[in-house]
Amino acid sequence: MDDLDRRLVTLLRRNGRRAISDLALDLGVSRATVRTRLERLERAGEIVGYTVILRADVVSAPVRGITLIEVEGRAKDRVVTALSGFAEITAIHTTSGKWDLVAELGTDSLTALDAVLTRLRLIGGIAASETHLLLATPRSSRAGLGPTQPG
Repeated sequence: MDDLDRRLVTLLRRNGRRAISDLALDLGVSRATVRTRLERLERAGEIVGYTVILRADVVSAPVRGITLIEVEGRAKDRVVTALSGFAEITAIHTTSGKWDLVAELGTDSLTALDAVLTRLRLIGGIAASETHLLLATPRSSRAGLGPTQPG
């Protein structure tokens, strides 16, 4: 990926439905160049898809956090399975270092977040956890919505 490809991808992350002519204008290249670049990036597997972000995805969980989880022994698979049953957990990542897992979560209130954390701590195999609230999102390539302030 060269600089033009990266700039194209950045524009698409902000709005994946932009017209090729608008992208070309912003990038200072022809529509044919943008079309060729997109086709090449898709064919190479660099761009694997486009998505829609619903308003509900942005406002339904204004209280968001990251929970770092230490797992006892070999209980990782069991813990991941249990966490996967939580509607409030949007992603689970394995990691290196002191913490074994990172869970991204979102709720509509601090009270609801507290209830989720209480349920999480009851899962067998979790040795320790630490939660950090996300106060603002100055940049997110996932949502492509620009800065957000939790409500």
